[in-house]
Amino acid sequence: MAETVKIKKGLDIALVGEAPIEYSQAPTVELFALKPTDFHGLVPKLLVKQGDKVKTGTALFYDKANPEVKFVSPVSGEIKDIVRGERRKVLEVIIASDNQNTAEDFGSADVLKLTTEEVKQRILDGGMWPFIKQRPYDIVAKPNETPKAIFISGFDSSPLAPVYSEILKGSEKALQAGINALCKLTQGKVHLGVNAKADNSVYASLKNVSVHAFEGPHPAGNVGIQIHHISPINKGEVVWVINPQDLVALGNLFINGTYDATRNIVLCGSEVIAPRYYKFVLGGSVKALLSKTLKTEQKNRIISGNVLTGSTISTDGFLCAYHHQITVIPEGDYHEFFGWLLPGFGKFSASHAFFSWFCKNKKYKMDSNLHGGHRALVVTGQYEKVFPMDVLPVHLVKSAIAGDIDQMERLGIYEVAPEDFALCEFVCSSKTEVQRIIREGLDLIIKEMN
Repeated sequence: MAETVKIKKGLDIALVGEAPIEYSQAPTVELFALKPTDFHGLVPKLLVKQGDKVKTGTALFYDKANPEVKFVSPVSGEIKDIVRGERRKVLEVIIASDNQNTAEDFGSADVLKLTTEEVKQRILDGGMWPFIKQRPYDIVAKPNETPKAIFISGFDSSPLAPVYSEILKGSEKALQAGINALCKLTQGKVHLGVNAKADNSVYASLKNVSVHAFEGPHPAGNVGIQIHHISPINKGEVVWVINPQDLVALGNLFINGTYDATRNIVLCGSEVIAPRYYKFVLGGSVKALLSKTLKTEQKNRIISGNVLTGSTISTDGFLCAYHHQITVIPEGDYHEFFGWLLPGFGKFSASHAFFSWFCKNKKYKMDSNLHGGHRALVVTGQYEKVFPMDVLPVHLVKSAIAGDIDQMERLGIYEVAPEDFALCEFVCSSKTEVQRIIREGLDLIIKEMN
């Protein structure tokens, strides 16, 4: 293994509600949804209508800008509803499962014997292409481009995240098939980042991949941070990234010839009675999963994903396409009188504002309360303490607010994604929505380029 990259800047948020590596039987789920809104920048063109019968892997819609990129059904069944928003924007394609899991057969194949174009076409036809994302812009990769490298982060350092090095054991064959497929898509290297302090035996036998060890607090597990320390992105360059669980599904597409939307997810958070891991299908309704597993049904914030970058969903909501955890925390819709004057022994502090900073191993029950309103953006040095890139985060945020593309380029906008700024948003005393600002800055550049 290569020399360990030590990340010094960052912040680990110790939350109550971590799940042990124990699996429970997931309840039967009747409804599933494929949401175009999960795929940023997508303009969907529907291929199905209400009442149509579909199989697992049947294309439901495609990307208008890249028609070859298909988005497929996670289960077999019937199209129950197509939910639309303003201007008839497609929000959800809801499928009622028939519990048969009848799948489209894309044919198994030995990746090493296929050409680059054959590999690419199988991934596109099999519905796995949307899980390959590109940097810059943090959007679905464009099939007509060739990345300088492909990156996989083999661990997630965000709060209460699933432990990939444990839950992927037994998937070594599929991981290798997925890596072999990725090698066909780039003339550069396939890079894998692992946690230097974890058991990485699941990755030990992998070939055709460059392994890099990372040590340090969150966001050490963010693939953008790993790219920055291994092969930074310059203007005009493109790299692709994929999650390790999606890599397993990609490998299984070639091994079994079918699309597999099943993932190992974790139900966690302080409001979950018994945090556990489940085998769950992407896009599944979380209603049955949450039934009788929460301490209280009232005033909970249910998050698809982690507390820093996830999306709030209702009890009738669906697991998002890129998320492998469901986090439940208190809503925090209350006013704390003179809260800033109290000693705060039970409150998490990223600085030394509360006496709780003395408690090094304490875990906290945190809610979604902002503890104050939005204020002017001021330079406090908070961002720099948790942002482990050679980038000036405050200046980059200000240039994004101003819409100054030239300044954003000079300050490194092509290297970052909104998730890389999640900790900046968490520690921000101004309550600034930093991730939204960075996303809007990236969208502005995409718009100007087109």
